[in-house]
Amino acid sequence: MPEMPSDRSLLTHFSTLENPRCAIKQRHRLNDMIAIAITGVLCGADGWVQIAEFGRAKQTWLERFLALPNGIHVHDTFGRVFSLIDP
Repeated sequence: MPEMPSDRSLLTHFSTLENPRCAIKQRHRLNDMIAIAITGVLCGADGWVQIAEFGRAKQTWLERFLALPNGIHVHDTFGRVFSLIDP
């Protein structure tokens, strides 16, 4: 069985993902968006609207782990940013 990495943090895992957005227009951190999307889907969110609703409903809890300098993103932002990421 392969050895488990010592740091299994969700944010660490995605830290090498290239941010496809223009630096001047970035109001939300990519790692925050990824973490909200993953936790939202794990909690039953189905699509960008429900992921954004999950983020708003759980914002206080999410702020314990994420920076969220400009609050929770709207669903259009989630969809636009994730469509730019090269899998």
